[in-house]
Amino acid sequence: MTHYTLYCVSLHTYSITATSKMKKLLSNDLIALILKLLVLYIILLCTQVVFYIYNYHSIGTIQWSALPLMLKGALKFDTISILYLNSAFLALSLLPFHFREKKWYQQMLFWIYTITNTLGLIVLNLADTVYYRYTFKRITAEELHFFRENDNTGDILWKSIDENWYLVLVAIALIALMVYLYKKVPYQGSTITKRWLYYPVQILLLGLGVAIYFIGIRSSFDRKAIPATVGHAAFYTQTAAQTSVILSNPFCTLRTLRAQQFQTLHYFDDATAEKIFTPYHYPSGNFKYQIGQKNIIIFVLESFNREHSQFMMPHLNPNGGYTPFLDSLMREGYAFTNAYSNGRKSIEALPSILASIPSYQVPFALLPEAVGEMKALPTILEEHGYSTHFFCGATENQMGFEAIGKMTGIRHFHNRADFEKQHPNGDYANVWGIWDMDFLQFTEQEINKLQKPFFTTIYTLTSHHPFDLPQEYADKMPTGVNPLQPCVAYTDLSIRKFFEKAQKEPWFQNTLFIFVADHAGGYNAHEESQTTKGSTAIIYFMYTPDHSLQGLGAEVSQQLDIMPTTLGLIGYKQPYFAFGRDAFNEPERQAVATNCVNQIYQFISDSLSLYSNGEQTLYAFTANDTLQKTNILNLNNASQKAANNYFKAILQSYTQHVKRKQYTVK
Repeated sequence: MTHYTLYCVSLHTYSITATSKMKKLLSNDLIALILKLLVLYIILLCTQVVFYIYNYHSIGTIQWSALPLMLKGALKFDTISILYLNSAFLALSLLPFHFREKKWYQQMLFWIYTITNTLGLIVLNLADTVYYRYTFKRITAEELHFFRENDNTGDILWKSIDENWYLVLVAIALIALMVYLYKKVPYQGSTITKRWLYYPVQILLLGLGVAIYFIGIRSSFDRKAIPATVGHAAFYTQTAAQTSVILSNPFCTLRTLRAQQFQTLHYFDDATAEKIFTPYHYPSGNFKYQIGQKNIIIFVLESFNREHSQFMMPHLNPNGGYTPFLDSLMREGYAFTNAYSNGRKSIEALPSILASIPSYQVPFALLPEAVGEMKALPTILEEHGYSTHFFCGATENQMGFEAIGKMTGIRHFHNRADFEKQHPNGDYANVWGIWDMDFLQFTEQEINKLQKPFFTTIYTLTSHHPFDLPQEYADKMPTGVNPLQPCVAYTDLSIRKFFEKAQKEPWFQNTLFIFVADHAGGYNAHEESQTTKGSTAIIYFMYTPDHSLQGLGAEVSQQLDIMPTTLGLIGYKQPYFAFGRDAFNEPERQAVATNCVNQIYQFISDSLSLYSNGEQTLYAFTANDTLQKTNILNLNNASQKAANNYFKAILQSYTQHVKRKQYTVK
């Protein structure tokens, strides 16, 4: 036998021995448990890649240099998600008893692992992928309220599955991969045969597992460290939009369950904060415009991004936009060309518009503190002889609209049931409610019967996902570059038809029309609208048929400004409570907009935008940086410091007034 043959035999023997030792090592029950958890990190990473690809246009390009820190953040939040979800699996896997080595017990652990992670990791995070497109946030605890209170949740889910069938295939593939990798991990019970040694060792391993579990849940070895929150994700990213890529569920849902308990922010002593910003308004009585006691109609337009309007953004719509009729009204009215929403969801719009109270990390309407004494716009108008009404083609109290309306002082509600009483037969609705064309025709007829003067809010629906159109209009609308735009064009046409009938009525000439989006929709066709700032840019303008109010407002404005500005227009002279400003009569107040995107506070002024997690400012961009490419936070100049203080004073005032449930002038 040659030396070469002896060498080969020795090498083969060594290889067999090494392989045997490796299999024995991997067969250890503790190592097997660790490997099964590592499988879940792979699955979560896959869902995050899918999330980013699906929402690329909203999130933007991620630089290679940003990946190491983002992966570090993802590891942190994924660990919490995995540990939260697999608490039962881990506890049962570490029980210090021999029966856990039985085949039936291991089979039980397999099904617990497979079912919980299929639903909690794969299905929930792929659902997040679709949900983000419409709200720019991951699913959190507040969505539990939405799903519980809406009777069309099932229809919406089935419609989403139908539209995103390929994500169902992704889910099946990920489930198959997870099961395959789980079964590839060999399992062998403990090799310790002596009972006096087995139980102490197993109890020690259980204790070690519990310690590691709680360290992982808190994401820190320091007992005094604050547990990770959704807002902490901003530390690991370059933009607020990127935070959702590294977040995961069930972390976002479970961590925000406790966040429902409202926490106040405190930066200054009360006297200093009130000097910087106060929600108390004391009108001087010197009004720039006075339109008298006109009827008032507020159209709340579902998902009307500013980019849909050629008048608002001509450089993005050289060949015409999707709101030709509204654009014609803007030319004859007063258009606020730099307006932003104060929320990302419909439930956040009404308190902002009707009561001038914003929503930040939790919708104001969902807070228990929202039930407090309030003197909102409808209440004030009723005191001055107005009848107050709310029209929406949805079912009663869908998304809590009626509850919010009553909170602000609206007395009369007109909804889908009222429409169907007059139209018992026919196909007039999609999953959300009555088509805008049909419901606005009904609304015009009902307005003719109202006591004058009246205050009416009209909430449109058709431009909401799932973006269905009535069959007779489906092929008549401009196609657009995304499914939202044909629906926007349809609603614009519906308003045109409303006006064609209304202008023949005697009340029409004596009416102030206010048009404002509830929020920007999830589809943004242009890069400028895909930034954190641009994703909240909305349509907002006022129109009077007698042309008593005309002009352009280029300053930053927000939904919160609607109540103060409207009160100024009708000459209201009493003190009132509002977080917005009268755009025509309060030059001493700064023109700003605030909201919350991805649990990050956003502050927009005419010169810059700032982003904070409530503890520290994270990013700053100049107003001219429309694509938000250059973070100027390190400049920290005088104007940035002043803006930051104003930002903090607003947040402090809001949280403290909410904590006290005080929404009137003291």
